Amino acid sequence: MKLFSSVRDVTDLKKFIEEALVLKADPFANKSLGRDKTIGLVFLNPSLRTRLSTQKAALNLGMNVMVMNLDKEGWALETEDGVVMNGTTVEHIREAAAVMGEYCDILGFRSFPKLQDREEDYSESLFNKFVRFSGVPVVSLESATLHPLQSFADLITIEEHKKTAKPKVVLTWAPHVKALPQAVPNSFAEWMSEAQKEGMIEFVITHPEGFELDEKFTQGATIITDQDKALEGADFVYVKNWSSYRDYGQTLPGAESWMMTNAKLAPTNEAKVMHCLPVRRDYELSAEILDGPHSIVIKEAGNRTWAAQAVLKKMLEDLK
Repeated sequence: MKLFSSVRDVTDLKKFIEEALVLKADPFANKSLGRDKTIGLVFLNPSLRTRLSTQKAALNLGMNVMVMNLDKEGWALETEDGVVMNGTTVEHIREAAAVMGEYCDILGFRSFPKLQDREEDYSESLFNKFVRFSGVPVVSLESATLHPLQSFADLITIEEHKKTAKPKVVLTWAPHVKALPQAVPNSFAEWMSEAQKEGMIEFVITHPEGFELDEKFTQGATIITDQDKALEGADFVYVKNWSSYRDYGQTLPGAESWMMTNAKLAPTNEAKVMHCLPVRRDYELSAEILDGPHSIVIKEAGNRTWAAQAVLKKMLEDLK
């Protein structure tokens, strides 16, 4: 594995989930695998779970870890080619990424979209340039359009907590105070659609009109704009806000009633509720759910380590 940025980089999804759960049961069994190997974790945007879980996963495998907040600690970065750098940018991504590749055996990279130009964000230009110029295996720590480590952890969590062989998983839009990227819902939809294709789950997406995701990530999903109907018989409810893809980066008024509450869970199959975190209590998701028996958000966050460790283990094995 030279790149982990999407479910498309996984050759056997069921086996990958099994491998992550084996690692969870015995975290240090492969500690010699990463000896004398270094991972660099590069952040252009804030992080809590991704930063700590990936760092812990690397340490469990015996790796050295270097972390850099490139937006605060690095030189101002130029990302466009053909630019005369006589302005505010100091270092080009060509040199910056290549130098990091000299210091590290594996790199992780995190950058958010600007939510201003859909074509620019969905080209994944920045992430792809980092991959191209670094010259070493790269793990996406979240990009403009996808967050694969989160979605892999989500699928691991569903596998652990399911009560039926083929649970119904519902991704539901939630309100928020500001426009958020589509990366987490895109990625969740992509991974769940693949899991559905393999007969692992039944997948439904529900959102208000105007919040349709890019169709390339939702192939095979049932899409319903009636939240109550979508929730009927659900075994897992994944709560997440995202801004509009059609009216790019915009939020639409009048959808505050979409916040998930215990009352809305009544028609579900005593569904477990998931969220990638951070979450705005009693605006995006009710505190009664977060503090009650339906919530598995902390267990879900815990599984971020084993998702990252499975990915890094595969990369280290392929380095040999």
